[in-house]
Amino acid sequence: MTQNPFDNLGGEGGFDMNALLAQAQQMQEQLTRAQEQLHTMTVQGTVSGGAVTVTTNGVGELVSIDIKAGQFDGSSEDDLADLGDMIVAAYRDAKGQADAMASETLGPLAGGLPGQA
Repeated sequence: MTQNPFDNLGGEGGFDMNALLAQAQQMQEQLTRAQEQLHTMTVQGTVSGGAVTVTTNGVGELVSIDIKAGQFDGSSEDDLADLGDMIVAAYRDAKGQADAMASETLGPLAGGLPGQA
């Protein structure tokens, strides 16, 4: 016979609904704190030796873009297109780092929950 998975919740018969609800509430509070923490953390993505640096928070929201002076004159369409491509690439770098950080932070708490990284 296999062990009842509810045995560690205590109570008569190995199942205590109050303990289960308390455990669920505690996990929800931990998840909420972790999500709040991610909103305050930042990561940076850079391209072209730091010509463009993009900062996002831990949930991937864009916080700032920094373009190093003297890297672009903006006098041609090609220069502006290159700048746009670099901003996108730097954002993708930062977003990838933010996603990894969110997975690490939320993973144990949100495992299997839809919409969680």
